Amino acid sequence: MKHLTIRNIAIIVFIAVVLGIIIIPRLNQDKESGKRLAPGRNSGAVAVNIKVIKNSVFQNVIQVAGSVISNEEVELHTETSGKVTSINFKEGQKVKKGELLLKVNDADLQAQLQKAEIRKKLAGDKEYRQKVLLDKKGVSQEVYEATLNDLNSAKADIENIKAQIGKTEIRAPFDGTIGLRYVSEGSYVSPGTQIANLINQNQVKIDFAVPQRYASSISASSKVKVKTSSGKEYPVKIYAFEQKIDPATRSLKARAIYPNNKGELIPGSYVTVTIELNDIVNAVVIPTQALALDISGESVFLYKNGVAVAKKVESGVRNEAEVQIVNGLSIGDSVITSGIMQLRPNSKVKIALIDQN
Repeated sequence: MKHLTIRNIAIIVFIAVVLGIIIIPRLNQDKESGKRLAPGRNSGAVAVNIKVIKNSVFQNVIQVAGSVISNEEVELHTETSGKVTSINFKEGQKVKKGELLLKVNDADLQAQLQKAEIRKKLAGDKEYRQKVLLDKKGVSQEVYEATLNDLNSAKADIENIKAQIGKTEIRAPFDGTIGLRYVSEGSYVSPGTQIANLINQNQVKIDFAVPQRYASSISASSKVKVKTSSGKEYPVKIYAFEQKIDPATRSLKARAIYPNNKGELIPGSYVTVTIELNDIVNAVVIPTQALALDISGESVFLYKNGVAVAKKVESGVRNEAEVQIVNGLSIGDSVITSGIMQLRPNSKVKIALIDQN
């Protein structure tokens, strides 16, 4: 019995030691956690940057998409059907206005022209004889006028045939560079057959559109530059506007021009157009990332006594980095500019950096 009691005591002591090993560290851990969670100044506060609001000069710059187009561009087509008898250009060749580029078979028209020339000569000789007789009262006025009509008809036929022959030729409508050729000598072509493209890109045009709200702020004197996909920028000059707002997009179409002497801008390419509008003085400006958007509208967080206070605002113009606030902020307000996604109204915050610029 005594032996059993000693055994039970040993078991109880062993269990107590095990429990002590498990429970005591946990109690210490809870105690430390309690210390960390104990209320204190800025406990659980989000570190944020703030910007102190003051009057600024806002550089009013907008960016829109643009397209580069040729100064002049045309698809070359014949005006008549027939077999190509000669091609007088090479791909990539520079040509001058009026230069013969392609010829379609006109043998039948040439034969008609010769026949018309002979008819004209005969009609001319007959008209001369009738004129002499008319002066001598040898024929009536009516007979002479009939002969004169035959001559004029022969002349008109010749002009008509020459016009038809002209349709068998393709001549360069302006100075430019030939692109790729799509036909060969001996090919049968029709007015729907594309021969090649002719492009003049000694200077290029840039087409773009600005939102309606900026339509009254841009002019031919506005500073404009374009940026290509490679990151290079080129200054361009606005020279024409559409005379109405596009009702489909509520934007104003404009066109700029660039000399392109070195062929830097390629027609058909996409560019970003940057337009400098009039600077806004005494503007309230905040970083773009400080403006929050939700279904209720636009808002910012103000720093007040260690708390983030939500404030409804109304924005104006903006650029990539900054946005103008036209209503809701006052000079001296401290706007939170970082950690916006972590904040809720009345969240505790602490200042990490103050921007007073």
